[in-house]
Amino acid sequence: MARRLVWSPEAIEDIESIASHIARDSLWYAKAVASRVVETAETIPNFPELGRVVPELGDSTIRERFVYSYRIIYRLEREHVLVAAIIHGSRLLRSLGEQTDDGSPSS
Repeated sequence: MARRLVWSPEAIEDIESIASHIARDSLWYAKAVASRVVETAETIPNFPELGRVVPELGDSTIRERFVYSYRIIYRLEREHVLVAAIIHGSRLLRSLGEQTDDGSPSS
């Protein structure tokens, strides 16, 4: 059975910030990138282990998928997949505790 997808407030802020930044140059491209990130994230619960383990953390429950030059960082939980952050591929991930308070879904 596929887990459900949960977005952390930080990940939602991340995608909004990315789209806002890109929209300064191209509204069309901003929408395309944001849509592709969301579409990719929505497929994660079906194949959660398809993403690679985040190298900075080395924890098999914290994985990432790439969309364009962005990293979708997610945590495998028992009943859901938590999208913890969306960051540019050139950035290193801070500790996941800095990205989400306790990893629990907010809704």
